Amino acid sequence: MKNTVVVGAQWGDEGKAKITDLLAEYADVIIRYQGGCNAGHTVVVNNETYKFHLIPSGVLYKNKFCFIGAGTVIHPETFLKESQELIDRGVDLSCLKISPLASITLPYHIDIDGISENSSGKNKIGTTKKGIGPTYSDKIGRHGLKIQDLYDEELLNSRLDAILPLKNKILEKVYQTKTYSKEEMLEYCKKYAEIFKPYVCNEWVSELSKAIKEDKKILFEGAQGIMLDIDYGTYPFVTSSNPIGGGAATGSGIGPTHIKNVIGVTKAYVTRVGEGPFITELTDEIGEKIRTIGAEFGTTTGRPRRCGWFDAVLSKYCVLVGGLTQMAITKIDVFNNFDEIKICVAYKDIRNGQIYKDYPTNINIHKYLEPVYETLKGWKSDISNIKSFSDLPENTKSYLKKVEELVGIPVKIISVGPDREQTIILENPFK
Repeated sequence: MKNTVVVGAQWGDEGKAKITDLLAEYADVIIRYQGGCNAGHTVVVNNETYKFHLIPSGVLYKNKFCFIGAGTVIHPETFLKESQELIDRGVDLSCLKISPLASITLPYHIDIDGISENSSGKNKIGTTKKGIGPTYSDKIGRHGLKIQDLYDEELLNSRLDAILPLKNKILEKVYQTKTYSKEEMLEYCKKYAEIFKPYVCNEWVSELSKAIKEDKKILFEGAQGIMLDIDYGTYPFVTSSNPIGGGAATGSGIGPTHIKNVIGVTKAYVTRVGEGPFITELTDEIGEKIRTIGAEFGTTTGRPRRCGWFDAVLSKYCVLVGGLTQMAITKIDVFNNFDEIKICVAYKDIRNGQIYKDYPTNINIHKYLEPVYETLKGWKSDISNIKSFSDLPENTKSYLKKVEELVGIPVKIISVGPDREQTIILENPFK
């Protein structure tokens, strides 16, 4: 068994899609296990750029079983747009299947998300306003619709009769926005049923059971990152699902005993989009330099990402709660022209001098914490075309070894540029 999870080990945007794309070549099954269209994955293949939001990036390979699991929430129009764009570019989507248990983002979820975020003032979370949070809220509150509901007329009518009176009351009284009639919702659901029809996999249990029995190689693809996890992230500035390695089991329908490796993807620095604490954030010219060289702008929203030095305290925490067994480091080439590079090894409380070497989960005290840095020498050379670890400059090797020492797990994949070929793989989990 070589089944492997790829998970973001920061606040998302770490380059997971590239690592997933690389490993998908060796996998038989690729499963997207959580999140929604608020995620953005960019893959560059032969100078061609592909942007994914819901569909597993493994679809770029032929003869793979690509599955969107029950832990995801799917906005139908976004799925339709994304799938059609891929088809128009010659990508074969016959391998793509969707769990009938995946939840649907409905029009009022987007209404609520936008109104909530716009009216939150200083307390806004920084959501993408794609309706993800309200969809997950309804799922947990048992007021949501699953894809399989669209194809059972009796069940769908019954569910809408139960859901709409309550939902309309909330829309009208709490959010002062438009309500939806049952007829409107039935029309939406009819349209959604047609969108999903070619992809719904009602035989997913037998398909995945067969894959396990035949010892197929399964790759689990997460969205966002560990520090955005609803339970273990910087709550409330988090997403509404579980990107951690354990989320792969609940979101896919394949239990944890069938997972061997969990690869945490992290940039050689740290970025964050949206609100929330960020102890190593750089708001000076160095932060701007990293943002410019790294092209740090959101795939989904285009928002400029906040940038900062690598945070080993945060990374050690991610190793624990994410269940990480190895790391993939991306965008290390961004530092090609830096004289020196810093790594945060601890936090210092400016109120009393207390030193934190383990991540404090009470984010209220983060405003009093400042990073304690260790400074390393830069390599002042272009590493973007280097193919092996041995050929890297000594200072680059020293940086990577320091990261391993601080976080406690080995770095097995090193990305030195955006293209698929610009990657050094020290150990392929599927080989």
